[in-house]
Amino acid sequence: MQAQKEIDTRGLNCPLPILKAKKALADMSSGDLLKVISTDPGSVRDFQAFARQTGNELVEQATVADEFIHLLRRR
Repeated sequence: MQAQKEIDTRGLNCPLPILKAKKALADMSSGDLLKVISTDPGSVRDFQAFARQTGNELVEQATVADEFIHLLRRR
């Protein structure tokens, strides 16, 4: 899957990755994909809760080395 937008939140801790994702999603069209790269282990849980609360779809989460990748679809 190819994301329309990617944001790098490496080195940022909660709530900054969520806030940056929220801002990025606001500028995107319905159906677009946002890829978020984070180094905060808590971001896995945070993005699950964020998707439930906002109605955006959490398409995929992956851990690669010490990075956490989140793929969200704008609703």
